[in-house]
Amino acid sequence: MNIQIFGKNKCFDTKKAQRYFKERRIKFQYVDIQRYGMSRGELNSVKNAVGIDAMSSAPEVTYLAYAEDKLEALYNDPELLNTPLVRNGKQATVGYCPEVWKTWE
Repeated sequence: MNIQIFGKNKCFDTKKAQRYFKERRIKFQYVDIQRYGMSRGELNSVKNAVGIDAMSSAPEVTYLAYAEDKLEALYNDPELLNTPLVRNGKQATVGYCPEVWKTWE
C-alpha cells in the first residue's frame, strides 16, 4: 500500500485522515498542497478516480465549462482543492472517508 495524503496543515479533516492511518500503523506520505501543490500526473490520477467535480467546490472552478479548464485552474491554484485528497495507487478519495480506506487495508 502506497498512501499519499494531500492536504492543508490547518484542515481538520486532513488531520483526521493522518490520525486514521497513524493509529493503524499504515505508512503514508503527507504533502502540503499549499506549499508543494500537486503534479499534473497526481492531479490526473485523482481526477480519474473521483471525477473533476468532486475535487473542488470553489466558484472559481465550478463556473468553468470544460474539464480541462477546471483541471488547469486546480493545477495553477491548489488552494481551490477540497482536502484531504487521499491516494492509493489508482484509487483516491476526497474528504474524510474511513469506510473506503478500510477496503484498502
